[in-house]
Amino acid sequence: MKKLLKFIFYFLITLKISSQEITLSGFVKDSLQNPLPYANVLAKPKDVSKNLKFAITDEEGYYKLKLKKGDTLTVNISYIGYITNNFEFIASKNTKKDFILQQSSEQLDEIIIEMPVMIKGDTTTYKTEKFVDGSERKLKNVLKKLPGVEVDKKGNVTVQGKKITQMLVDGKKFFGGNSKLAVENIPADAVGNVEVIDNYNEIAFLKNVSDSDEMAMNIKLKEDKKQFIFGDVETGKGNQDFYKTNANLFYYSPKTNINFIGNTNNINEKTFTFKDYLNFSGGVNAVFKGNFDFTGQDFSQFLESADLQSSKQNFGALNITKTTNSKLDISGYAIFSNTNTSSFIENLNEYTNFNEEKTNKTDADNLLGIGNFNIEYTPNNLEKWHIKTQFKRTNNYSQNAITSLINTNTNTITTDRNLKSTYINQNIEWHKRQSSKHTFSTVLNYVYNKNNRNHFWQTKDPIFNNLIPIEKEQETFKINQIKNTKKQNIDAVFKHFWELNNNNHIYTTLGNMFLNESFLTKESQELDNGNINNFSISEFGNDLNFKLNDLFLGIHYKFRTGIFTFKQGFYAHNYHWKTNQQTNLSKNKWVVLPDFLAKIEFTKSKKIQFNYNLKTSFSDASKFANRFYLQSYNSVFRGNENLENNLFHNARIYYRKFSLYRGVLLNASLNYTKQIRGIRNVVNFDNINQFLTVKLFNNPSESINGNIRLEKRIKEIKYKFNVGFNNSIYKQEINNSIQINKNNNYNYKVGIETLFDNFPTLEIGLKREIGKFISSNNNSKFATLEPFVSIDYDFLKGFIFNFDYSRSNYQNKTLGQKNIYEIANGTLSYKKQDSAWSYKIIAQNIFNTKFRQSNSFTDYLISDTKTYILPRVFMFSIGYNL
Repeated sequence: MKKLLKFIFYFLITLKISSQEITLSGFVKDSLQNPLPYANVLAKPKDVSKNLKFAITDEEGYYKLKLKKGDTLTVNISYIGYITNNFEFIASKNTKKDFILQQSSEQLDEIIIEMPVMIKGDTTTYKTEKFVDGSERKLKNVLKKLPGVEVDKKGNVTVQGKKITQMLVDGKKFFGGNSKLAVENIPADAVGNVEVIDNYNEIAFLKNVSDSDEMAMNIKLKEDKKQFIFGDVETGKGNQDFYKTNANLFYYSPKTNINFIGNTNNINEKTFTFKDYLNFSGGVNAVFKGNFDFTGQDFSQFLESADLQSSKQNFGALNITKTTNSKLDISGYAIFSNTNTSSFIENLNEYTNFNEEKTNKTDADNLLGIGNFNIEYTPNNLEKWHIKTQFKRTNNYSQNAITSLINTNTNTITTDRNLKSTYINQNIEWHKRQSSKHTFSTVLNYVYNKNNRNHFWQTKDPIFNNLIPIEKEQETFKINQIKNTKKQNIDAVFKHFWELNNNNHIYTTLGNMFLNESFLTKESQELDNGNINNFSISEFGNDLNFKLNDLFLGIHYKFRTGIFTFKQGFYAHNYHWKTNQQTNLSKNKWVVLPDFLAKIEFTKSKKIQFNYNLKTSFSDASKFANRFYLQSYNSVFRGNENLENNLFHNARIYYRKFSLYRGVLLNASLNYTKQIRGIRNVVNFDNINQFLTVKLFNNPSESINGNIRLEKRIKEIKYKFNVGFNNSIYKQEINNSIQINKNNNYNYKVGIETLFDNFPTLEIGLKREIGKFISSNNNSKFATLEPFVSIDYDFLKGFIFNFDYSRSNYQNKTLGQKNIYEIANGTLSYKKQDSAWSYKIIAQNIFNTKFRQSNSFTDYLISDTKTYILPRVFMFSIGYNL
């Protein structure tokens, strides 16, 4: 592998770049020397068998065309409302040529129709027929040929350096707006025009008031492709009984869309990831952003595991959208996921005054179902209703075996966990543009969330010492726990948008959010003789009802002047909460939360933005529970009924610059958070056993993190640089002693990528991560150095080769430990251009690496982790495209 990397490196250094290409560049301006941004520049070869070349000018009116040396071309420069300029050009050498366009007094309909790219406000329309040559298979192949559009390996789409967050087909969300499913499955010959909509809001008349930073892509289907079935099925068999089968089937017609996705495999190939779960988790319109906080909770926990020893996954999803008439759309989807997994993890844990060696083996069976039903009613262009219902159900069961070694003392404990969760969300939204100055939005939201957890711990070794009232004279220690929570939220929010004029807006928000949460715990010991030792007599067992009412009023003023936009205001919250348990408490307080936004938009592709918020949050009911309960096999927790709200400053500054023809992408961000008042864990150790509670601290933590991403294209090589850091300082109380801890993390990534037309796409780079943990008792430092290479190569009219390799050099510098492991994966596929059949050879973990290594920090624990992964997989699969 070292020889391969050296070969690639020297090859790139010695490569003669673009010897057969020349560049035509310059500026397009009007008669007053003002730049004309987004003008169309086309170069049509005299040889009709060759593809046309195309460019659009940037905000400075600059364009750049790469032309094949020796070609004779007609260059056409057009701009709406201006007379088209044409000239003949022979591509013999690099040439700079500026153009002056004269305004036209006539409506040039014919010219407008011929424009490959049209920009109107925040919408850019690509006429794809001007860029494709008929060899494209899927949507991703079409998008890669559009100027300023990129598609990465994960199916993410960016335009002018900004990520597409919603994917639409004929104006309707494609399976929750998922770009990956769209680019991998929509057939190229069905694609008409492509629209890119910046500052997107699904309700058009809210666009100017929603402060949305989303970008949507709308795929307009060709008229003769408005009704079709497409998709693919694939099945594969590998070594050691590895297998996979998947199907992606789609039906589209003007009024009915049906999408089905199915997958079953045991190679840890996830069709449904944590990110996908969030996309399907529902929620409200973007205008209510900041008023609602939807989280994954217990439903998504099993989706996050990436490294497993074994994995069996079954997944199915069905999505149906029906347009009944011009005013009413009905849609819904159902998702089913079942996973059976095994994981094995080795930890070296550094506590305050001792170390622990721990192994952790888990077998899990996780079942998840999601159902969603939406009604969208549009009585007219100025009014919109949404009725959304979502149901989620999960049943997760796991068996866990832990072996802990401390100072030659070994404890082995097994844990059975069972989690059943039910979630129902119903919301009704109403949006109305009353006049040119007044717009109203209202949402009524109800959430029911019930979680029932059962834990059963079993061991032959003494546990917990004196932390729990355990009967010690037993052959086997058996502990049962029931831990149930039930939440109900009833929320109502009303917003009024007052547009004084185009540059001055006043926004008013009035709302009330009510939470009713119950928390129940019961612990007991099952004795050898069958009797039950109930812990409730020793201050165990909670039965808490927690109610929180949040009545709030928000007023914000937004104004624009030139390239500047400012928005400032505040939310005034009246919080009233009650805890009903052995003792009842009732508290009330006002909290005023100011916020500020400033944005300088030099051009559409260059802006800087600053945000500041004073934020607050309340803990869940379990933190208020004033009796003991078990958190894990070695920790006992007791809440604090006197807790109040967290309060913290949050500030962020962000800069973005993109230049298509200068080949520059720059994103930089800096975030700062400081807790004025915050809740943190307080821990007392008895060897590995822990007693925890929570306390409200003043100024408990402060953190700052930043990131810079820079990409620069020089001819056919793209250079990439990414650097980030995350530094935090926080208080913690351990064994009745306050100490200050620091957690500093740094990382960078450098790489180069080739972009030749008839050459493999190669990416070579280096990643470096450094973690430092500093406390009053010890210091720890970890470092990982990871060179990597990836290859994507289309060759011999139908073959595609993909390969990725990384070599991780992991070091625990505190203990002087080192580990080197290599991960490599490859795929070779073949599909004849006019054939529906495809063939693929897959290789995963080619070097049969046993584990990955990483580190992590918590308030009182430093952990060095080895996570074992699937063995080598070789697989052959056959696919069929509809």
